[in-house]
Amino acid sequence: MSECRKWYEGDPILKEYHDHEWCRISHDDDFQFEMLCLEGTSVGLSWQTIMHKRAAYREAFHDFKIDACADMTNEELEEQMSNPGIIRNRGKIYSVRKNAQVVKQIREEFGSFDAYLWSFTDGKQIDGHWKTPAEIPTVSEISKKMAADMKKRGIAFVGPVITYSFLQSIGIVNDHLADCEYR
Repeated sequence: MSECRKWYEGDPILKEYHDHEWCRISHDDDFQFEMLCLEGTSVGLSWQTIMHKRAAYREAFHDFKIDACADMTNEELEEQMSNPGIIRNRGKIYSVRKNAQVVKQIREEFGSFDAYLWSFTDGKQIDGHWKTPAEIPTVSEISKKMAADMKKRGIAFVGPVITYSFLQSIGIVNDHLADCEYR
């Protein structure tokens, strides 16, 4: 087994994510928005925790449909504070609506969230062809630029490290190891 797969240590949810989603190119605005929200929610927590709550997040936040999340009321968001299926952090819960509203503005400016995201790499995937997990960075110049631009636009929970993980989650960055069968 490639060392690329060792990070999920037999967890079936993380295995499925690694094998079929992580570092796979997606051009779907709603999926990209979902990953932006989930990565932001992971601040201070493990990715395993977030992925095990993913179904509850999808239910709580309208399957991360951007327009539906942008229109959520304060009452809907406050209801999530008692939802045991998600992380009950008011800032993170309210950030879903705020981020959706900003993403709608980005779509108006760029035509799609996807076009905005891929503009940071001129439409090209970044592939490190790493041989060991120790080589994989946690931040890059692109994640720094994207995080700064997103913050300037008003998106919450997007530091350079979270943004780098986000880039992996939507396939702009492919950090599967060179010997990984799931590249």
